[in-house]
Amino acid sequence: MTTALAAPLTLGAHHIGLAVRDVAEARDFFVEALGYKVAAERPDYPAIFVSDGTTLLTLWQVADPAGATPFDRRANIGLHHLALRVADLGALRTVFARVQSHPGVLIEFDPEPIREGATTHHFICAMPGGIRIEFATPFA
Repeated sequence: MTTALAAPLTLGAHHIGLAVRDVAEARDFFVEALGYKVAAERPDYPAIFVSDGTTLLTLWQVADPAGATPFDRRANIGLHHLALRVADLGALRTVFARVQSHPGVLIEFDPEPIREGATTHHFICAMPGGIRIEFATPFA
């Protein structure tokens, strides 16, 4: 039998690694659409590290982009989506406007309450290359 701990042993995500089709295209999405900064690069891998000052993302380019299999969230085990928090509904609307006009982005649904009657709003899109990203206001 496992004994429950009084407090978690972890402190949140250190970083999140995403395998992408095109590392420059993914970098441009985070930098141009969302204002992230490039924290580091590793051209020999190739990898680019981007951050919003809170979350560090490692963007790793797959070895064979043309032969890479797109993730199917209903059939594969893996990252279903990455959810990023925004400050409030106004910020969510700004992010939505920037993201929907970025080349290669597919909007899954427009900003809406996370469930009926909720004050938390969100939307999901697929960034260039197909990784699903959710943007959400804080839970209230």
